Amino acid sequence: MDASGKYVRYTNEQVEALERVYHECPKPSSIRRQQLIKDCPILANIEPKQIKVWFQNRRCREKQRKEATRLVSVNAKLTALNKLLMEENERLAKHTSQLTVDNHFLRKQLQQSPPIPGSKRPPDQAAVGSTDTSSDSVVTVGLPPQPTPQHSPRGTSPAGLLSIAEETVTEFIAKATGTAIDWIQLPGMKPGPDAIGIVSISHGCPGVAARACGLVGLEPNKVAEILKDRPSWLPDCRCLDILGAFPTGNGGTVELIYTQMYAPTTLAPPRDFCTLRYTTLLEDGSLVICERSLTGTQGGPTMPRVQSFVRAEMLPSGYLIRPCDGGGCIIHIVDHVDLEPWSVPEVLRPLYESSAVLAQKTTIVAFRHLRRVAQEASGAVGPRGGQQPAVLRALSQRLARGFNQAVNGFPDDGWAATVSDGMDDVSVVLNESPTAKGMGQVAADRLLCSLGGGILCAKASMLLQNVPPALLIRFLREHRSEWADCDIDADAAAAFRTSTRSGNAGHVQLPLPLAHSVEQEEFLEVVKLERHGGAPNGIHTRDNFLLQFCSGVDENAVGACAQLVFAPVDVAVSDDVPLLPSGFRVIPLDCSLIDGLGLSRTLDLASTLEGGTEPSRESSTGLNSSLRSVLTIAFQFAYEAHMREACANMARQYVRTVVASVQRVAMALAPSRLPLHLGAQQPPESPDVVTLTCHILQSYRLHLGIDLTRSDSGDEGLFKAFWHHSDAIMCCAWKQGLPEFTFANQAGLDMLETTSGALQDLSWEKTLDENGRKTAYNDFTQVLQQGYVYLPAGVRISSRGQPVTYERALAWKVLADDDTTRCIAFLFMNWSFFT
Repeated sequence: MDASGKYVRYTNEQVEALERVYHECPKPSSIRRQQLIKDCPILANIEPKQIKVWFQNRRCREKQRKEATRLVSVNAKLTALNKLLMEENERLAKHTSQLTVDNHFLRKQLQQSPPIPGSKRPPDQAAVGSTDTSSDSVVTVGLPPQPTPQHSPRGTSPAGLLSIAEETVTEFIAKATGTAIDWIQLPGMKPGPDAIGIVSISHGCPGVAARACGLVGLEPNKVAEILKDRPSWLPDCRCLDILGAFPTGNGGTVELIYTQMYAPTTLAPPRDFCTLRYTTLLEDGSLVICERSLTGTQGGPTMPRVQSFVRAEMLPSGYLIRPCDGGGCIIHIVDHVDLEPWSVPEVLRPLYESSAVLAQKTTIVAFRHLRRVAQEASGAVGPRGGQQPAVLRALSQRLARGFNQAVNGFPDDGWAATVSDGMDDVSVVLNESPTAKGMGQVAADRLLCSLGGGILCAKASMLLQNVPPALLIRFLREHRSEWADCDIDADAAAAFRTSTRSGNAGHVQLPLPLAHSVEQEEFLEVVKLERHGGAPNGIHTRDNFLLQFCSGVDENAVGACAQLVFAPVDVAVSDDVPLLPSGFRVIPLDCSLIDGLGLSRTLDLASTLEGGTEPSRESSTGLNSSLRSVLTIAFQFAYEAHMREACANMARQYVRTVVASVQRVAMALAPSRLPLHLGAQQPPESPDVVTLTCHILQSYRLHLGIDLTRSDSGDEGLFKAFWHHSDAIMCCAWKQGLPEFTFANQAGLDMLETTSGALQDLSWEKTLDENGRKTAYNDFTQVLQQGYVYLPAGVRISSRGQPVTYERALAWKVLADDDTTRCIAFLFMNWSFFT
């Protein structure tokens, strides 16, 4: 049809000529197009207006085809998501029915007789909720025929390992698509398939477990290849070695795997796993990659324990990859491990007992990595800063992995400890032969050639109170001048701090980051340091640029750690640039409370379905109680051989200064909980009180292996940090056979609604409720025998008769200089007045 509305017929030769012109010059105003039309004799008898209309129609048809293709892709994605939601709805319906039955049974038991201690569900139903792997409890998938477990051959033979592998598939499928584990939604996640997928955590099962399912726009084989290479996407994975493998008759593969994981903090040892991994196809075409630890109880081979590692157990876990009709696949991920929390200090055990932490550190990380690879493959994410997305992603991984190496300092990587200066708050390790494991062979060679010395790392860990990890890391990222030494920051590889400096330095961030993640909560950026003066002699400078990686800045990400890692770089950032990552990592500790939050919501759902009442909203404030965390700091410096001792002293003092600065920042960010009728009291800074405070803090470190608070200003600085500590701390001593208050910090006085002068007149027994009076003397006995004891949540009574609730408490024995018992200290966490 031409411009006048008349239909125009073109010959096949004319259509072919117009198509050639269109493909060579798609732009309508191109001079090249006009020239091609004139040079084509077969188009000479067609009016220019008719040719213009043909090109317009051609563009419209091309847009329609692209839109139709996009709609087909969107429809296929929605169909796959609908299938995923229907399966999830089926599983939740069965879970809800089980909870309803359990709730009805408990109510019936309460009406008839007192409940049996430890009973949570009827005996005939408990096993169903925890170990049911029947076909009714599992969403239908094409499972291969499974042999009878009791007749399965065992041992190190291929038949015995295949038997273990096939049982692992059955148990894994029951967790991924069935009700073998009581799954509850991860608090803070949006319901339904959001940017990550449907993420759930376990409740009431051995160890900790997390589950996620969602849609990824990659082919199943590509997904399997990525997920099996765990070190490529998980910075916490140090190495994964395949010790042996053999094919199976059904086309699958059985592998024996040894995996080492980094420790997240300097206060706990790293973990390793010895596992069997089985890759196979199911009858419906789904691809399964499942894995479990090999233990002596299964009759399989075991590997000797490795020094400095704690052997953890991986329960049946893995990936279920189901192809979709329109491309892509639906993935179910299950991570189920027992991290042996007994091997870490008591204060850190919640970190190893929380399924929410496992979900954030491993399960969600896998999904995010797959999403990024899929978007890079589809072209949705283009180059940034002249670099391809894969290169920027690799730089982020190298920064995170390099920081993990600095925190752990493994001897086989070349790290060796230095002699302490008498204070064990900051540890310094040296590496005179950096390996290529963390930075690449080319980067390691370049670094060694430029140094002629080695690498030094100073690191420390400390507890923080009432500061969300995301908030603190975001502040440290945006306000570097609040904690960083400008000269050492500008000369990132400095060997020592000079006594006199000319000039000063500030910092500005480039207008746009190099890259940011799909979820908008991870940043890779270049920070430009501006220095107005010359560099001190003997210091290696890095052209005043830092490559900086920030993650975990979403405050709604429950159980997620936040970290800020940076390394000095040249102006031109390449993929093989040597990196010396330094930075901060803040990990939430009170995550067991968060795990219980999702359970309370699930039980509210069961009560609603049975009784028709509204769900309880009291748990909505549970997320705000996770304000106890551990901060790990690690700073790396390059040094020349003759400057090693001076650099070590400089680094140790610098980290202590940074620790003190971060403590001031944390105290400024922490919310105030002072009662309205009490103002801030002046601390009773007498020599006896300062000495008592030092004994309290030294005894805390002696019993629990970690500092309660730190200061670089001597005993008076420690006292001030103790006085302003956000948790309520109070001491009592035995006088005439009864405990009496002797001292309390500001928060302790606020909790008791009293003053320092009136504290000793307050009776200890009057601060106890009825349950506290029954257990108080037993608690004293345990403290005197064991040195310290953790106390469950409870209630205290203030001097005004006001009930005060607390979520957890700790009591420890305070020792004097001659190791005699001076008093007993109590610490009450997350306390609040009951209303």
